[in-house]
Amino acid sequence: MKYRFLIYINHAYAIPIGNPLQEEIQKRSDTVKWFSGMEEPKKLFPQHGELIESVEDAIAYNPHFVLAITDTVPDFFPGLKVQVFHGFPANKRKGTDQFTIRGFFDLYCTQGPSSTVPFKEQQKKYQTFEVIETGWSKMDPLFPLEENQNEKPVILISSTFTKYYSLALKNDVLAEIARLSKTGKYQFMAVLHPKLEAKTVKKFRSLENENFKFYDTTNLIPLFKKADIMFSDTTSAIIEFLLQRKLVVTFKNNMPGPYLIDVSEVSDIEGAFERALDYPVGLIKEIDKFAKFSHPYQDGKSSKRVIDACIKFLHEDKSYLKSKPLNLIRKYKVRKTLGYWTFKSFSAPYTLKKET
Repeated sequence: MKYRFLIYINHAYAIPIGNPLQEEIQKRSDTVKWFSGMEEPKKLFPQHGELIESVEDAIAYNPHFVLAITDTVPDFFPGLKVQVFHGFPANKRKGTDQFTIRGFFDLYCTQGPSSTVPFKEQQKKYQTFEVIETGWSKMDPLFPLEENQNEKPVILISSTFTKYYSLALKNDVLAEIARLSKTGKYQFMAVLHPKLEAKTVKKFRSLENENFKFYDTTNLIPLFKKADIMFSDTTSAIIEFLLQRKLVVTFKNNMPGPYLIDVSEVSDIEGAFERALDYPVGLIKEIDKFAKFSHPYQDGKSSKRVIDACIKFLHEDKSYLKSKPLNLIRKYKVRKTLGYWTFKSFSAPYTLKKET
């Protein structure tokens, strides 16, 4: 049978996560459309696919699956609600905030053991959803891994929007990067989280010279491939970059592990770059261990596993799952955001008998 997929997003950074899923769906000759709960990403369509403009049209589309690259999803949309995540657990908060169960999803397609294990524990507790490890669609274009042939070391600067951690908001760090860019020893590429303010973007653009270039993009994979090392703070992009078995220097990372070179003084940044570019064997082993824990798949077929898992689960008996909680406050917030008011809500996961 032919299936209808709806990719649900709220921010532009979700598009590189949804694109590999769209490609996989189209390979199967199934139907895929997009819906954005916020206005900003709508400007990027139809370049990236077919966008459904209204809530009414999304409901009329009657999808078999809603692939959510968000923390919540309209409970009144038809179809199986699938969480495919908008990032890796980045340790911005000590504790398990990133594993909060918000009561909207039927299926969690996890990235690797680092997310599968805690969500499996939550599944046993709530018994309202299933968890299947598939790998993460965003990482598919990263593989197979490639070796760089750069004339001089290329350093990718990536910064979070979280005020407490963001190196982009630290003037002393930017001054050091500006100084290093003028030495000619390194080639810098810089990218910022799209939630950072325009004045911060303007500041980064002002640093541009022959050794420093700012990229206004959410498609980070091409930049990952070009870079030799990354300089960052506390962001899930670090984990994405480490999957290449390349080194990352961080500035005041929230929870620095043995797979990072973390510094807390501006004067130590250049020395940390030199150490990273030496590729210490012990550090590479730690990175490999962490990469396998975060995302063990290097075949570029995570999107295929996600779609396979969705279709298989759609047709399975789900009577062992409990009904979702009432969740009235979160449901109200979703309706308010979309400006759509209805009492309709799907509390049980959608199940479809397979055609014989």
